[in-house]
Formats: sequence, C-alpha cells, structure tokens
Amino acid sequence: MSGPDHERYIRRAIELTTNAPDLPFAAVIVHRGTGDVVAEGWNKSSENPTLHGEIDAINNLIAAAPDLDRSELVLYTTAEPCPMCQGAILWSGIGAVVFGASIRFLLDIGWRQIDVPAAEVARRAPGCKCEVVGGVLEAECNELFLTASRAAPGR
Repeated sequence: MSGPDHERYIRRAIELTTNAPDLPFAAVIVHRGTGDVVAEGWNKSSENPTLHGEIDAINNLIAAAPDLDRSELVLYTTAEPCPMCQGAILWSGIGAVVFGASIRFLLDIGWRQIDVPAAEVARRAPGCKCEVVGGVLEAECNELFLTASRAAPGR
C-alpha cells in the first residue's frame, strides 16, 4: 500500500496524544477512497485496560458509522498495534494499518508489550485481509514514548 498521505494521518494521531501524553497511543481511521477521517481515539486504559487507542477509535467508528464498508478503511496509529488491537482490527474488517513506533522499540525502552508483531497476527488470521505498514514518522512517534518514559521512569 502506498500513500503520500500516510504522514498526514500519522501527524493527526500524534496530535491526539495530547489527550493522554503519559500513554501516547492514538489512532485515526481514514476512508481510503475519500481521505475522510471517519473516527479517532486515544488511550483510555486508566478507565478500562482494554481501551487502547485503536480500540477507542474502532468503538467510535462503530458508533458513528456502523454500516460503513470497513475494508476501505485505514487505521493510522502512533505505535504498532498490540495483538489485542490487531485482533480487533482484523475482526472489524479494517483493510490496512499504518503505524509509527514498533513493538520492538517499545520493549527496548522498557514499555510493557506483548512481543508479537501486528504483521504476524494478521498473517496468522486466515480469511482476514489487512495490510500492515510500519515505520511512518517513526522518529517522531518514538520520541512520544521516550518523552513519556522520562516523565514517568520505570514504566
């Protein structure tokens, strides 16, 4: 999947992290054909441990547009979806994911993560089609997590 607008939508996800700067996981869901942002979300795991940024965005999508053809959607996120989030993306039928920071990077700087890449989850889901693209604005996304780590050491 190519897309000159990948950076634009990752930048929007980065902007959304101001809602939860200590957990800078945020997501934007975009219609591939029109470029319209159809949903956004950010980490609310302090309210509910399953409310990661991607899950919040998916919930907002379903509330706003339950009948939308989700195969035409791309989910942009500041960090690689964890296995729970990638599973939810697959079950919801979203056609592609684009992320900035990798799970490996988050593990390397001490964040708790499940060490299973999103592409591996997608590959092991027969019948589900979801392209996974990583490393878009990676340095900027990495910096979000480094900054949060400095603010709360021992994360």
